Amino acid sequence: MLTNLHILYLSILQGLTEFLPVSSSGHLILLSKFTYFPDQGLVLDVAVHFGSILAVLIYFSGTLRDMFKGLWKTNFLPNMRNDDAKLFWLLVVGTLPVVIAGLYLKNYGMEWLRSTKIIGWTILGYGILLFIADSCSMTIRQIKHMTIIDAVLIGLAQCLALIPGTSRSGITITMARFLGLERAEAAKFSMLLSIPAIMGATSLVCWKVINDGTIAEITQVFDGVVYSYIASIVAIYVVMWWLKKSTFLPFVIYRIALGSLLLLDSYGYLNKWLD
Repeated sequence: MLTNLHILYLSILQGLTEFLPVSSSGHLILLSKFTYFPDQGLVLDVAVHFGSILAVLIYFSGTLRDMFKGLWKTNFLPNMRNDDAKLFWLLVVGTLPVVIAGLYLKNYGMEWLRSTKIIGWTILGYGILLFIADSCSMTIRQIKHMTIIDAVLIGLAQCLALIPGTSRSGITITMARFLGLERAEAAKFSMLLSIPAIMGATSLVCWKVINDGTIAEITQVFDGVVYSYIASIVAIYVVMWWLKKSTFLPFVIYRIALGSLLLLDSYGYLNKWLD
């Protein structure tokens, strides 16, 4: 049984890291590996992700409202000339690769990917890749300039986030920067792309909790959603404010430092130096 303190820490950690390019899933795994807290399990893991999605829905409510207005004007048919409707179809196309990859990998098991060594390498490696993309790419395009090919490429990049430590937001932002999107626009599309990806997973687990869960489990899920929502909305405001005037460099530095420490620990060097 998880304690209220564990749920609070877990929810805040998820909320703060989901939309920062530092890997929320990697941090959630590491929380149980390096503290006395037990692994939170899939149900609470998905619950705190749901809190993050609620924050996206609230923050981008105007964008989403305009998107559905655009769909209404175009009779819900594919239309790339209406910028608002176009956003919907870009998100659909960008989501398809991770849906296919997730269903394919579900039959093979992913537990072996939750090792500290793999998380260390992915946090470090993709942090360096983000630095390259952010430093060397143009910053001239907005979401309205995106094509179907752009959405496919970002969607394929999102599939890599099935490996813990990669960071769903980090890898999609990296691809978007390689494609020349402005930093704030890259982060915005990444956050919007998280809605269908996470909503699909949460709907399945929530249905299971409602049907099979105890009152205690349902209470834990509710607490996780609330705490994660509060932390997520704060993180979204901070990252969008930051990217209007600066780069992803602080997140790159953090990833390199954390990834290096994890690799030193997983290969046994950290204990040798501390001894």
